[in-house]
Amino acid sequence: MNISTKLNTRKVFLSIGIIASLGLLSSCDVLSEAAGVVLADDSGTSAPALTNTEVISGLKEALTVGITNSVNLTSVTDGFLKNSSIKLPFPEEAIKVKQKALDWGLDGQVTKFETTLNRAAEEASKEALPIFKDAIMKMSVQDGFAILNGGEGAATKFLADNTTSALTAAFAPKVEAAISKVKLTEVWNPIITKYNTAMNFTGGNKLNPDLNQYVTERAIIGMFKMVALEENKIRKDPLARVSDLLQKVFGSIGQ
Repeated sequence: MNISTKLNTRKVFLSIGIIASLGLLSSCDVLSEAAGVVLADDSGTSAPALTNTEVISGLKEALTVGITNSVNLTSVTDGFLKNSSIKLPFPEEAIKVKQKALDWGLDGQVTKFETTLNRAAEEASKEALPIFKDAIMKMSVQDGFAILNGGEGAATKFLADNTTSALTAAFAPKVEAAISKVKLTEVWNPIITKYNTAMNFTGGNKLNPDLNQYVTERAIIGMFKMVALEENKIRKDPLARVSDLLQKVFGSIGQ
């Protein structure tokens, strides 16, 4: 091989090396961008990436804000009763009882019964905050990034998966005590007794739903509905991000 051929060969290899290097750098840039290593602010300059600690701290703060607001809204007088999205209605399995009671002119008793149902839920909701906070404190890094990137309701689902059993166990005795406190059975018993007596003559099925279970389940469903509203508010509304950390963490989504 002559000198000219050798030089040409070296140039070819050098060119291949340069191209490969540029391709590698380009791939790294794509990976970095996909991983969210660098975030751009409104001015077009680069800002430091979110650390794992910031993400977890920001999500814990967001969840704490959300659950505190939710409990404050539901555990007060009329927190359930005057909120149409979570108000406990007459038990569905006993809707025939309600209709009969209205037919018999027991409108006042029906209204009082539905009011006391919701008073029991409001009372039980006071037990939710420490249970929610315990689950939040146990959040892992993997949980955090799944919640951050999971879209609307992801944080609420995390709480539901990790607290429903504990909430049920905590709510049940409180609901039972609340039912006794607001004298729910005193309102319910005359309605259901009259209905079941009528069923003796008509041959219909007697009913007496478990009010403790009904209030417990519906109170928990109502709590999670309120938590979801608070979570999605923080995701969508910059004004709901009440700290610099919340602004940084949730402001990074979609950038």
